[in-house]
Amino acid sequence: MSGQQETAVYTHGHHESVLRSHTWRTAANSAAYLLGSLKPHMTILDIGCGPGTITADLAELVPDGHVTGVDRAPEIVEVARATAAERGLTHTDFAVADVHALDYPDDTFCVVHAHQVLQHVGDPVRALREMKRVTRPNGLVAVRDSDYGAMTWYPASPGMDAWLDLYRRVARANGGEPDAGRRLKAWALEAGFTDIAATSDTWTFSTPDEREWWSGLWADRTLASAYAERAMEGGHATAEELRAVSAAWREWGRRPEGWFGVLHGEILCRKEA
Repeated sequence: MSGQQETAVYTHGHHESVLRSHTWRTAANSAAYLLGSLKPHMTILDIGCGPGTITADLAELVPDGHVTGVDRAPEIVEVARATAAERGLTHTDFAVADVHALDYPDDTFCVVHAHQVLQHVGDPVRALREMKRVTRPNGLVAVRDSDYGAMTWYPASPGMDAWLDLYRRVARANGGEPDAGRRLKAWALEAGFTDIAATSDTWTFSTPDEREWWSGLWADRTLASAYAERAMEGGHATAEELRAVSAAWREWGRRPEGWFGVLHGEILCRKEA
């Protein structure tokens, strides 16, 4: 994808049904592969910080360091800033930024982190090169992305199959790559990294509360978010088809045997000295 457009449309937007998911994310459930490498003095750049819940967690883990959170959407940067303020974190700052062209000098940060970002950008290899550029020698670039093509669930549902097919088509039409998780190592190699630890991890939704929450946010997102608008505006689905997909999500959520697994690819790349 390195020769494709440099920017892409963020497929989900920032509707409440999207933030419901983003604010659930913590360093523990979304960046566990990185946490053992953190030291109290480190400076961290958190790219695509969203509402700032992971950013704030990272800041608490580097009390003698500093964390900068950046996102392309000015309104969500303000939410992240408020999240840090509510938690009394004084060693954080936030800014609007584009991962393809970061406004920071070379060799600035000990760690550059991005969670669920590269699947939405137009040129993930260029993004990784930028992340590498602003990382200090011997520093780390840490990236985690889900892989929609590897998501799986039970019981089988034609409506859920239709959801997955639709989402992947909409995301790619927006310039992204929804099956990013499996591609992270390849992108990192193309970006020039040689020291790469590639791992994977999962989110699982199975308990009644988990099923209700996961199915509800996707049922709502399918009808009311920017994703729904782009699905219709792009000619990928009709309003009736979106209602059917939403209903399929709610039906799955009511099934006591329901189970949903989200696979994530992860890379921890050390910049050469």
